[in-house]
Amino acid sequence: MLVKEILNKIILNEMTIKELAELYNVSDRTIQSKIKKLGYGWDSKKRIYHYVGEGPELVDVDFSISANKVDAIDILLQNPKDRSRRVYRGFYFDDDVLNIIDRVPKSYKSELVNEALRKVFKEKRLLD
Repeated sequence: MLVKEILNKIILNEMTIKELAELYNVSDRTIQSKIKKLGYGWDSKKRIYHYVGEGPELVDVDFSISANKVDAIDILLQNPKDRSRRVYRGFYFDDDVLNIIDRVPKSYKSELVNEALRKVFKEKRLLD
């Protein structure tokens, strides 16, 4: 199911967090944490989840993938984190790559590129 379908089912009381946790064989807390990592906050008065993250919502993503495979890049696209000291370098980007980079606020573009490269370098065992 897509993230938006899951959230709608929860809002309409068609599915509970507990049922969702059983479906994915994880704890209630894990499901709540995954929903929060996707950028959603629970409004207890209205009994709904609403998007509170920054950047594009990931509503059309398969929840099972997003629930188990949210990484630093996904989180950064939603909720940028603090930046560390950096050294400026200029590079040329292809249009398709630049379109993705331009989705995040200007002040977080470097963080996105760093996380994307870090992920690839770790997969290639160039970084620990």
